[in-house]
Amino acid sequence: MTTGLLATLPDAGRRPLRPARPGVELASQPMLATLNDRREFSGDWIFERKLDGIRALAVREGDRVGLYSRSGNRINATYPEVVDALAAQECEDFTIDGEIVAFWHGRTDFSRLQQRMGLTRRRDVEASPVAVTYYVFDLLRLDGADTRQLPLRLRKSLLRRALTYRAPLRMTTHRNEGGAELLATVCARGWEGLIAKRAGSRYQPRRSPDWLKLKCSLSQEFVIGGFTAPAGSRVGFGALLLGHYEDGPGGRLRYAGKVGTGLDDRTLMELHRRLEGMRRPTSPFVDRVREPRARWVEPELVAQVAFTEWTRDGMLRHPRFLGLRDDKAATEVVRERP
Repeated sequence: MTTGLLATLPDAGRRPLRPARPGVELASQPMLATLNDRREFSGDWIFERKLDGIRALAVREGDRVGLYSRSGNRINATYPEVVDALAAQECEDFTIDGEIVAFWHGRTDFSRLQQRMGLTRRRDVEASPVAVTYYVFDLLRLDGADTRQLPLRLRKSLLRRALTYRAPLRMTTHRNEGGAELLATVCARGWEGLIAKRAGSRYQPRRSPDWLKLKCSLSQEFVIGGFTAPAGSRVGFGALLLGHYEDGPGGRLRYAGKVGTGLDDRTLMELHRRLEGMRRPTSPFVDRVREPRARWVEPELVAQVAFTEWTRDGMLRHPRFLGLRDDKAATEVVRERP
């Protein structure tokens, strides 16, 4: 357990190490960040770019490589170039955490990434014009040892030395100072925001205040509970009816408004076909939805939506559809609050 890189640690650094459980088990419990409006930080925090992609945890144990979404779905077939890069590493035993992204004009773009998310056949993946990058930011297991109890700075140091970084694999860089000024700078560049992390924190398999999401604009997941009929030259449907669960995962589905922008004709038609196969006679929302042309569906699909703010009555202002998510269960979608 103390061979290779781990053997280079001082005694105090090796003391928290324990034999690790199987990598797949570790990957099934990712650490999650908490939305926060804090802007002043002491020197014991580091700051990473908030990436607009999908969370992915990777496991290698000998010849076996597994790539998993945050919900535990195996996604090897969708991102074979990432799997190949991990299989080519000299290190043969690790579990790592990161984000898969696609770039468009120098910025991570979730809508572009969505063009890859539904592909599982190798020939379709190879024909896709969308290249992906796997940004790695944490280390859960190395050479049979559970590294989650080590402080974050030490985990990142080990991660940087444990792997070789060539496309499509990248190490997520960080800054040692940040706050309101840094956030303003990255927002001006068109970034999604920052992730502030307590430098001495352990990796915890839950949502933790040791990792904070500092967003440039608001966005989160919403459950699709229905849609409206199209009007004029619109194809497919008019708008999606959105909601989130109240009182924790699986509680009451509260209505949050509708979104009709951000959808091109192809998306409208493809999504409409899926929604038609999910029709139900009654509304899944506990609130009254004042949409005379509403069609209701089983609340199973999850949409990523950007918006400017919440209104006083809990509705979305200026929402924009970014894409569907298949890495989070609909029953887990709740309203994010700072």
